[in-house]
Amino acid sequence: MKFWIFMLVMNLLTPLTMIIFGYIYSKKPPQKPKSKFAYSGYRTPMSMKNEETWEYANRFFGKLWFRFGIAVGLISIIVLFFFIGKDKDTIGFAGMIICYVQLAAMLLPAIPTEISLRRRFDKYGNRKDK
Repeated sequence: MKFWIFMLVMNLLTPLTMIIFGYIYSKKPPQKPKSKFAYSGYRTPMSMKNEETWEYANRFFGKLWFRFGIAVGLISIIVLFFFIGKDKDTIGFAGMIICYVQLAAMLLPAIPTEISLRRRFDKYGNRKDK
């Protein structure tokens, strides 16, 4: 049971990180970095065109990350409940699979964010007229 609790706590770290940073980025996006070596925020070539694209991308991505974090956290808890009382190898394998799914869920919001950026802004970062 102790290993199951340990695995539950470890598998909740990723969703909690997504929820916390998603909330922060959606409410107050990080300041656009002056240096290419600053690593805070949603950094893609399109999001870094100008201040407007930077703020829009970080808010959009933050909202998605917050929602994905809640969903992934709940799914992780539910799936792990099916492994209560199993041996350590089975629990560890289930935890590893959950971790891989969580990592994929961390990256997935980048796709709709980039699509939304390209719909709203041209390739130079200027807002498209509707």
